[in-house]
Amino acid sequence: MKLTILGGGGFRVPLVYGALLGDHAEGRVSRVTLYDTDADRLTAVARVLAEQARGIHDAPAVVATDDLDEALRGADFVFSAIRVGGLEGRAADERVALDEGVLGQETVGAGGIAYGLRTVPVAVDIARRIVRLAPHAWVINFTNPAGLVTEAMSRYLGDRVIGICDSPVGLGRRIARVLGADPDRARIDYVGLNHLGWVRGLHIEGRDELPRLLADPALLGSFEEGRLFGTEWLRSLGAIPNEYLHYYYFNREAVRAYQEADQTRGAFLRDQQEGFYARMKDPATPALATWDRTRAEREATYMAENRDVAGAGEREESDLESGGYEQVALALMRAVARNERTSLILNVRNRGTLSVLDADAVIEVPCLVDANGAHPVTVDPLPYHAVGLVTAVKAVERAVLEAAETGSRATAVRAFALHPLVDSVSVARRLVEGYTRVHPGLAYLDRP
Repeated sequence: MKLTILGGGGFRVPLVYGALLGDHAEGRVSRVTLYDTDADRLTAVARVLAEQARGIHDAPAVVATDDLDEALRGADFVFSAIRVGGLEGRAADERVALDEGVLGQETVGAGGIAYGLRTVPVAVDIARRIVRLAPHAWVINFTNPAGLVTEAMSRYLGDRVIGICDSPVGLGRRIARVLGADPDRARIDYVGLNHLGWVRGLHIEGRDELPRLLADPALLGSFEEGRLFGTEWLRSLGAIPNEYLHYYYFNREAVRAYQEADQTRGAFLRDQQEGFYARMKDPATPALATWDRTRAEREATYMAENRDVAGAGEREESDLESGGYEQVALALMRAVARNERTSLILNVRNRGTLSVLDADAVIEVPCLVDANGAHPVTVDPLPYHAVGLVTAVKAVERAVLEAAETGSRATAVRAFALHPLVDSVSVARRLVEGYTRVHPGLAYLDRP
């Protein structure tokens, strides 16, 4: 079975390959094709993968290429993890927004919109190529903003593109551990959009244990989300939000913290990864050990500004474990390729699951996965506080898709102005001006 990784020189690719190395079942991935536009990054990651595979006799073969069509041709699965504009683009997204006094985070608010406007045209081109070169391939999208990009690609690939994210899985596992339960045996009631969802229940042997957690302030404050949001607010909501909702619920504090920080998260990752890839040019550098040290630093500093705002302190060892997006991807591939039925939280088309959104809107919900793909399970209606945020952000995503398709600058302004974290049409206009000035890839926004 052939897996193609788009963004194959990306820093997190060794996580995916490491998961594949642990899969020895019949029908496993036997060949991995890495595609990237940056030859140095491809070479560096290929070195890390070679060290990972050392001594493993049935390790998947690795091929690297900068030819997109060659990478896609004949693929059974395509894992998309591209970053249009690189980390330099992310740093610019953050800075333009912060200069206007609004959030510039990678997937939330103005930064997420700018990233989406850059990424959607590229993702659509990839989807069209897949239709032509690998029409039977399943596409697993991790490219951010994951829900928006998955929806853009689904217009060409239908249900054969599925978006993944490790945030809801990681949240569910942390809650289960706090409750003394086996995370692998817990059923999570989670609903929303990518980076905009809530855990409303956690069922263990048929019983919802979330009320027990919400009723115990000490227990509720003992894990990352409890410290991040505060126990009083979580009890008021009656749910545990995805960590990214901190940007909505504590927006003023988050913006101020990011403005006062020595550098933005994007700038930190840009500098960190530039250092990693520079060191990897030396053949004597131990590839896997260098990558692993860099990864540990990356994880430990995740959402540091938000934790400072909340007084949550340093991340604890138990909080450093994400949901493991590489494990989600592997479980998804196994379910589809071998009909190993499983339940996963995924980004898929709504198909009537949430009545407040149309059938084609991509949402993030638990799904049953089998050889025919991912099928969203029935969920309870959203509470009104969630309806407002979900429908507002989906309206923004639809405006981004329209702007990317038509090149309309006015529609791009509408996308920014409608976002709950952008408080003025005038600010939205200045954001479009700022982003088109720093990103040549947005030159297509030249129509009225």
